Amino acid sequence: MYTGEDYLALQSRLRELADEKFRSFNESLIPGTEGSLGVRVPQLRAIAKTIAGTEDWRGYLAVAQDGTLEERLLQGMVIGAARCEYTERLQRIAWFVPKINNWAVCDVFCASLKDTARHRAEMWEFLQPYLAATQAFSLRFACVMLLDYFVTPDYIGRTLECLGGVRHTDYYVKMAVAWALSVCFVKQRAETMRFLQAHPLEEEIRHKTVRKICESRRVAQDDKQLLRQWDKSPDSTLLL
Repeated sequence: MYTGEDYLALQSRLRELADEKFRSFNESLIPGTEGSLGVRVPQLRAIAKTIAGTEDWRGYLAVAQDGTLEERLLQGMVIGAARCEYTERLQRIAWFVPKINNWAVCDVFCASLKDTARHRAEMWEFLQPYLAATQAFSLRFACVMLLDYFVTPDYIGRTLECLGGVRHTDYYVKMAVAWALSVCFVKQRAETMRFLQAHPLEEEIRHKTVRKICESRRVAQDDKQLLRQWDKSPDSTLLL
């Protein structure tokens, strides 16, 4: 049985792993972060794997606290790594999403949900309310899940339509949409080209999308030049 004393021991272990220089660096990348310790993600994943491999990972989640960035990250990692029925995983995800309070917790959590690849239909339905969320990080969660698991031939059309329908003023939501569209372009070029031509994007998202695509080494220089020209004149023909 996972006890309060066990959790105190975990907190002590996290403090032992803390790196002050890394904490400062990390906080410079994650605006608004409070209570960060400076523990690196691979170290957290190792701890999460250990907790998730025990019989009482549920007991850990029942007593887990949100006082530090690392504690939030760890909860998300345990949810992703724990062995359970997928229906329970979805329940745990729904419990955790409101805890997401910055882009790092969001993106690391999404990357931890690797069995989504085996349950795409269930996750697709689960994500639909989040794609209409007004809370910024709930919406970013949905967008990052799309880019991580739904840029596939079977889902690309639906993924693009969902991304094109996102409307939010938050910077981190807009960046998630642009990032997702850039991944769509890299993996499903033709479909994404057609989508960009036919579905006008909000100007800021269009700029960010083109920038993200042009940062990729997997995109041909001719495509980058074409996209830069289109970004300046979005009414022009994009397709080659």
